[in-house]
Amino acid sequence: MVEINNLFEGVYCIDNIVRWYVEAKLLNRNIIGVDINDTALERCKEKVDFEHEGANGRVYLRKGDARHLDFISNDSIDLICTHPPYANIISYSENTEGDLSLLKVKDFLAEMKSVAKESYRVLKKNKFCAVLMGDTRQKGFMIPMSFDVMKIFQEAGFKLKEVIIKEQHNCKATGYWKTNSVKYNFLLIAHEYLFVFKKI
Repeated sequence: MVEINNLFEGVYCIDNIVRWYVEAKLLNRNIIGVDINDTALERCKEKVDFEHEGANGRVYLRKGDARHLDFISNDSIDLICTHPPYANIISYSENTEGDLSLLKVKDFLAEMKSVAKESYRVLKKNKFCAVLMGDTRQKGFMIPMSFDVMKIFQEAGFKLKEVIIKEQHNCKATGYWKTNSVKYNFLLIAHEYLFVFKKI
């Protein structure tokens, strides 16, 4: 097994659920990508398999679970960026054991406590954790799960530094939801929140 903490020199970034690996490579940041889904990991490997002048960031991809980052030492990561799958909204697999996207909201939020705790453990003091999160709607009513996740990270010990609102348009399901929003009289959810936390 490769010892993660000896693999990279300098800055360590981790994305608990693999996302921003290409950007990290282009910006010369070393990144550890962790995903529970084999298909997602294969796609990630394909995406980062490129050469570009000045793109010297090193990408390490590992099958794993953001709730159990035992292969990463305490206080060893410089930045965490994550965009967790929203509970039972978009399934990222059909039956991958441990896939948070398959859980109902209540169970998803319970499991996010372990994600927040592990994120806090591996992040260096005075460094940042960025969590991109959205809300959902059930039976015509808003479920503000993004703020529930925000509170979970605060309860794990993080201090909230910033809340950034990210507009989103023309998503894959926008047509479906736009039609239903008119039919059933509700507004589209057209934003996500980027919570920026600091470990003090």
